[in-house]
Amino acid sequence: MAEHTRHALEGTSILTGLTPRQWQLLHGWQAELSAADGWSGALPVALLERCWLRLRRVPVAQFAATLPPDASSEAPELVRYRDWLARGLTSWQAECLCWQEFGSEACQQALRRHWQQRERDPGDWTLNRYLELVSSYREQLEGQGERRLPLLVLGRAGTRDPHRLLWLRGTWLSMRHTCA
Repeated sequence: MAEHTRHALEGTSILTGLTPRQWQLLHGWQAELSAADGWSGALPVALLERCWLRLRRVPVAQFAATLPPDASSEAPELVRYRDWLARGLTSWQAECLCWQEFGSEACQQALRRHWQQRERDPGDWTLNRYLELVSSYREQLEGQGERRLPLLVLGRAGTRDPHRLLWLRGTWLSMRHTCA
């Protein structure tokens, strides 16, 4: 799993503020996940807004619409630039080639959109992180292993806190729920 993906127990400080009702919701969503026949767009993703201590269930099929991922870094101009760098070109050479291929205005606009998005939403919820969530979720549903509920904890508004993706284990949820 990627650096942003964390085991649920590493995020317990975030989860300690949940109410007994919220623990019941998580337990119910985990039970729904455990009972699922396989992959479906109706499966739950838990979304926690820490500022308001609001916990809600979002079907995975509606998750991108609920929390749109930032795809600004996937602009063709920026993808090509990174490709040139990966091939060993200097940043100046890569930039010149991108300007030749796409035009200076298009390259500047792609960079501007990317940085404006980063300033608006520093939560680091990128297209790659979204695709990783869906891919990991689907793999565990199609496999025979443990089914873990994804919980995305939103970074606090007005801060540089990134969004944190936790994978909650059913056994840990059950244990925590009975102790709450």
